[in-house]
Amino acid sequence: MGKGGQSCNGMVRDVKPVEKENMAAWLVDVNTIKILPFKLPTIGPNDVQIRIKAVGICGSDVHYLKTMKCADFEVKEPMVIGHQCAGIVDKVGSEVKHLVPGDRVAVEPGISCAHCQQCKGGRYNLCPDMKFFATPPVHGALANQIVDPADLCFKLPENVSLEEGAMCEPLSVGVHACRRANVGPETTVLIVGAGPIGLVSVLAARAFGAPRIVIVDMDSKRLAVAKSLGADGTVKVSRKMEDLDDEVAKIKETMGAEVDVTFDCVGFNKTMSTGLNATRPGGKVCLVGMGHSMMTVPLTAAAAREVDVVGVFRCKNTWPLCLEFLRSGKIDVKPLITHRFGFTEKEVEEAFATSARGGDAIKVMFNL
Repeated sequence: MGKGGQSCNGMVRDVKPVEKENMAAWLVDVNTIKILPFKLPTIGPNDVQIRIKAVGICGSDVHYLKTMKCADFEVKEPMVIGHQCAGIVDKVGSEVKHLVPGDRVAVEPGISCAHCQQCKGGRYNLCPDMKFFATPPVHGALANQIVDPADLCFKLPENVSLEEGAMCEPLSVGVHACRRANVGPETTVLIVGAGPIGLVSVLAARAFGAPRIVIVDMDSKRLAVAKSLGADGTVKVSRKMEDLDDEVAKIKETMGAEVDVTFDCVGFNKTMSTGLNATRPGGKVCLVGMGHSMMTVPLTAAAAREVDVVGVFRCKNTWPLCLEFLRSGKIDVKPLITHRFGFTEKEVEEAFATSARGGDAIKVMFNL
């Protein structure tokens, strides 16, 4: 065959390019992920087909890998993992106007019904029929390609990388928490837990104008990272409930002012108790982390001080603001990406093991 599809005998033939089979990382059993074919649905008029280029590992992904469960969700059949993602548009549906092939996009991973009371009221993150990537039985995005509604794909500014685009998902949790707590230039913020969500909450609170941010954790290295990201003070704490009163006193001393808002980014008995006891009368405690489904906490004492407990679940309408924060340089998520892996079965296994170990691993990212 010669150039331009011309055969050696001079005959011209129509040669269709051979499309590579779409492959994905399937969670098939406890601690078992296999890279297997993943058949894409037909693109609808309002959909786009995306070539995935960056996917971050979330704590929920690790929970599913270790136990096949996360909160009330259980993996009962093989599922494609991953939901923190960005990629390049390959194809667009006939009604899509704001995107064209070649556009780089960050993907919001939750598809709401758009018809229920929560959706119509603007709180689509609470939609009871939400189809969220890598939440059983919905497949995720650690794949060569996916199909998704175009209105959940946000074009990346020229100076924002695909990895940063994938980081919009965890950053959105911090942004949503700041909105729920009405964080602003007069709001002092305590953050309990210096894991990935605690760290993005530091970045979000600062971007929202919080004048002073204190963060607590058991890990000195994580606290040092939080300090480098802009936390004004750090307090190392223990697992022991009997240390709570002394630690709350230390938190107040480190803050140098009353704590207006606490973000509990862990969700354990002690962490929530810390927030409730440290927050000023009339303040807010936002439960961001969901470590325990049941907790025993000092609610009566908190109620007597009219401390509001605010739930934070996923996020809504956050991607445009996250991208603006990244574009403007008001937030820099790049230091959070500590490890990178390719997309082979061995690398996927290594990546999840790295994320599960914790230590110096904050955000583990796949580059496809």
